Amino acid sequence: MQLMESEKGENQTAIIEFILLGFGDLPELQTLLFLGFLMIYIATMAGNILIFALVVTHQHLHTPMYCFLGNLSCLETWYTSTLLPRVLASLLTGDRTISVPSCITQFHFFGSLVTTECYLLAAMSYDRYLAICKPLHYGTCMNSRLCIQLAAGSWISGFLISTIFTCVMSQLTFCGPNEIDHFFCDFISLLQLSCSDTSQITPVIYIFSFLDAVSPFLLTLTSYICIIATILRIPSTSGRQKAFSTCSSHLIVVAIFYGTIMIVYMLPKSGTFRALNKVFSVCYTVLTPLANPLIYSLRNRGVKEALRNAVRKAVTLTKNPN
Repeated sequence: MQLMESEKGENQTAIIEFILLGFGDLPELQTLLFLGFLMIYIATMAGNILIFALVVTHQHLHTPMYCFLGNLSCLETWYTSTLLPRVLASLLTGDRTISVPSCITQFHFFGSLVTTECYLLAAMSYDRYLAICKPLHYGTCMNSRLCIQLAAGSWISGFLISTIFTCVMSQLTFCGPNEIDHFFCDFISLLQLSCSDTSQITPVIYIFSFLDAVSPFLLTLTSYICIIATILRIPSTSGRQKAFSTCSSHLIVVAIFYGTIMIVYMLPKSGTFRALNKVFSVCYTVLTPLANPLIYSLRNRGVKEALRNAVRKAVTLTKNPN
């Protein structure tokens, strides 16, 4: 503990660690929650690593759409690993403390990866817009160079915006209380616990919130408005179904991701809504990375074909090891 002087001249004790309350109000479910989250973590890692490996190793998947999908799967493995190991350790040991620097670090990597995912989903929606709305120009417009630039730009933008945001947040001081009623370090919780003057920080937060979530969402929304308008103009039913099938997987992922985020940050943070907030936070931080490989593997013909080929080769090697 460190003594610091507040703006009013009063001595206050600066806290050095937070307590993540998480799911501590459900002591009888700790074992069940641990097993559930462990299974989700293993399945998420296995599914996303599998899709990433398929995209890298299969030549017919070396296209812009699958390049973005490989990046998304790689991102999801890191995204899940910033949160779930800490949650699992807390459920297993009962230790819910986290140091202030560790909390800021978790917030930084989580924020970076969430922002990167927003931009990647926007890039993927633009790819689908070109494929459906401008099919004759798709090959020339969405070439490998542009694909790499969009993917790299998503990663750079995500980490750059979050780094600046984290630098602003790291200037905050915390002098109690130190309990965060969540299972990870969320910036809203950190703001509420800060004893600093946040009036100057709030406008900065709104600006960066627009950059890291709202602007890519608007780009994604615009792309899909154009896509749906184009699909509705296709005269044949089979043509509309074929066009929609090329973007349905991505649309489902976008709906789940942004839908749960909007609910989380629009719900009131008090009373019974606080418990709902945790539930929906689990949806976009834990279940979405699990759902992505399932959605793409079940609904995407290229991934299913690559998976069948990989299984066939594995079976052949097992039967004929020499």
